[in-house]
Amino acid sequence: MSQKLNTRKPDFSPYVKKFWKYFMYAFGGVFLFFLFASWGLFGPMPSFEELENPESNLATEIISSDGVVIGKFFNENRTPVNYEDLPKHLVNALVATEDERFYEHSGIDGKRTLSATLTLGSRGGASTLTQQLAKLLFHGEGSSFKLFRLVQKVKEWIIAIRLERQYTKNEIIAMYLNKVDFVNTAVGIRSAAKVYFAKEPKQLTVDESAMLVGMLKNPSLFNPLKREEKVRDRRNVVLKQMEKNGFLTTTQKENYQAKAIKLTFSPEKYNEGTATYFREYLRDFMKKWVEENKKEDGSDYNIYSDGLKIYTTIDSRMQLYAEEAMKEHLANLQEEFFAEQKNNETAPFVKINQTEIDKVMDRSMRTTERWRILSENGKDEEDIKKSFFIKTKMTVFTWKGDRDTVMTPYDSIRYYKHFLQPGIMSMEPQTGHVKAWVGGIDYRYFQYDHVGLGARQVGSTFKPFVYATAIQQLGMSPCDTILDGPFMIRKGKHNVTEDWEPRNSDRKYRGMMTLKKALANSVNTVSAKLIDKTGPDAVIALLRKLGVETEIPSQPSIALGAVDITVRDMVAAFSSFANQGIYIKPQVISRIEDKNGNVIFEPKLESKDVLSKDVSYAVIKLLEGVTESGSGDRLRTQGGGWKYNRVTGYPYMFTNPIAGKTGTSQNQSDGWFIGMVPNLATGVWVGNEDRSAHFKTLASGQGATMALPIWALFMKKCYADPTLNISKEAFEKPADLNIKVDCYSAPSYSRRETDSTATDSTGVKPEEQNTDEFGL
Repeated sequence: MSQKLNTRKPDFSPYVKKFWKYFMYAFGGVFLFFLFASWGLFGPMPSFEELENPESNLATEIISSDGVVIGKFFNENRTPVNYEDLPKHLVNALVATEDERFYEHSGIDGKRTLSATLTLGSRGGASTLTQQLAKLLFHGEGSSFKLFRLVQKVKEWIIAIRLERQYTKNEIIAMYLNKVDFVNTAVGIRSAAKVYFAKEPKQLTVDESAMLVGMLKNPSLFNPLKREEKVRDRRNVVLKQMEKNGFLTTTQKENYQAKAIKLTFSPEKYNEGTATYFREYLRDFMKKWVEENKKEDGSDYNIYSDGLKIYTTIDSRMQLYAEEAMKEHLANLQEEFFAEQKNNETAPFVKINQTEIDKVMDRSMRTTERWRILSENGKDEEDIKKSFFIKTKMTVFTWKGDRDTVMTPYDSIRYYKHFLQPGIMSMEPQTGHVKAWVGGIDYRYFQYDHVGLGARQVGSTFKPFVYATAIQQLGMSPCDTILDGPFMIRKGKHNVTEDWEPRNSDRKYRGMMTLKKALANSVNTVSAKLIDKTGPDAVIALLRKLGVETEIPSQPSIALGAVDITVRDMVAAFSSFANQGIYIKPQVISRIEDKNGNVIFEPKLESKDVLSKDVSYAVIKLLEGVTESGSGDRLRTQGGGWKYNRVTGYPYMFTNPIAGKTGTSQNQSDGWFIGMVPNLATGVWVGNEDRSAHFKTLASGQGATMALPIWALFMKKCYADPTLNISKEAFEKPADLNIKVDCYSAPSYSRRETDSTATDSTGVKPEEQNTDEFGL
């Protein structure tokens, strides 16, 4: 008897139902997870506005009038570039290495995500470029805890999808390359190109682009300054990926892979590069500016992260020429200073006792960073002072390069006080635009700005203001004659507390002379007689109209330069003579733009009529006499002279009209020269940080030796650059001029001959002159 076979099929429906039930639960859970994440329940998500304007932390750029970036203010050294500014091979290298299907997905690469999930990431991550951008923009590296990391990954996906909807593929690439950190002060592709290759991104070669893309995997590991072989291997992987994706042929790949890594490492530091003193002046200016200028929503601008563009009046070429001229001359003159101080037991100080030296040094120690740090750490004054006498390793400044040495901090302070410092500013008289600003010899070691901060005694550069007041008030002309002879202002007159008898620097008198000759030779008695006629208050009133803000005592002695004024104020005041009597306040900014290119600030021109055209032109003719036959005539003459080997670049052989004035303060503590041509006024001051440190002799310490050569070297460089269009023409003569300016001068002696023996018109050698009075 046969058994009946059981043909009944198994019933899987309960399992199918359970599968779909759990699938729907899982799907719903994932859906809700993504939904809740998008709502921000697992932490804040970027809003629409934040996606439109993501947190950028962009460097503020300082841009010269000729379009050169001369510096930055930054937390991160990052300056954005547009996609159009990127070379195609850089984009190809990035896509081939980081996201091969970048142009095919919408923020998430499903294939790579599934592969990474199934292999638990053993074959690499699944992040697309858009996801990496989302991470960079909104939460950085994130948490290492797996659950939190999962939440962050989901948020990355959501943000990536939103970014893809908000931006084009090209914009995403540009945003990514603008954000990534390449280490060594380089954040973003533009900074990286500049720091590693001293180029703009568009100038990068294929192998350079591949190196930078290769760094993205791990910038610290693939740091070209530390691991060149690893970086080269990683670069070659990128090149291979480019070949694989059809961006390079095999031959091209092999040629690029054979190349060595060649860097032009140029890290950007705030205290190095060009215009360092100007940039620090600008930083202080911007700190005040942000207090007075707010964003539309009332919040403050941040000069370190808002990506502002500050367009300045500085010309990068003229700034470079000013810095070069300063270095050429002061490196040379400094040797003379060291030679003079060689046998001076109190070097670099002259004519002060040990008690006074101790006061100077104590004051200097208290202003150091060492003192500040030790004081903040709770050290008492006695212990702090002791630390200044312990020898330590340090790097010091020399004109032949930084030098490693061992010395006490006290000795290093005294060493630095030997160095001559400059203050140089150049501006256009007609616009007020400052074109060059040099506040010291090296900002890394000497932070004090001798242009905007350092008010110093101006010596005879003050005298033109006395002459201008006399011409304006008394109706005098450059051709009027006056007696150079003994003169005294009695006690009680012009606030004088004791009888005041000014004397010429050589203790000689010349008899009758024109005002033009008197100013050319810096005759003290003539300046004193003029201020006696006008009164010191009239001269001070003129200086106030010309923008000088420092305190000026109401004393006739100011006629000889017993006044402290900054280089900036002196150049602006002199510029008014070249601008037909109109004072224009110096301008250093032409406009400021936000990161989107919107103009948010334009300064207003501040000007005032101070002198008539006729009076101003008369002063110009007086100042031309200084460079034709006076204390500034070495601009034109040939031959040697006292300290010829230290008067750098001499002879200068200028033939065009130059209005200028030298100045030398008491004991040669300050040397000045302010010179002008019709469209450029430049002032130069040179001296030591401490007034008690100075040259012993007038031959080395006068303005014509210390300051004038820098002006001359600077102008020679400017004239050699035809793109600057610096004038060699005559100053504009007013129509219907009613002041006599063309004076007959009998050829009683040859200035060129006396200059060759370095005497003044009396035949007295500078080294023999008594300089106790203010003079040259």
